[in-house]
Amino acid sequence: MPIYEYQCQLCEYHFELRQKFSDPPASQCPECGGEVQKLISSAAFSLKGGGWYAEGYGSGSKKSEAPTCPSGGSCAGCPSAA
Repeated sequence: MPIYEYQCQLCEYHFELRQKFSDPPASQCPECGGEVQKLISSAAFSLKGGGWYAEGYGSGSKKSEAPTCPSGGSCAGCPSAA
């Protein structure tokens, strides 16, 4: 849901509202009841749930690889595996 900024024309109180696109714009100030004006500001939104933006993008963590035997072979007969 988008976040909209408003400012009261009477008391100049500045506030934000999270509203659906289908919701009517705010008309009254929650502080004094005066008429409010919607402000033009930078876009603000919040992403919910999981997804590439939360889990896999820029996390910086890499999967660790399985350890390899120093001799290059199987560790079953390696003396350092005991």
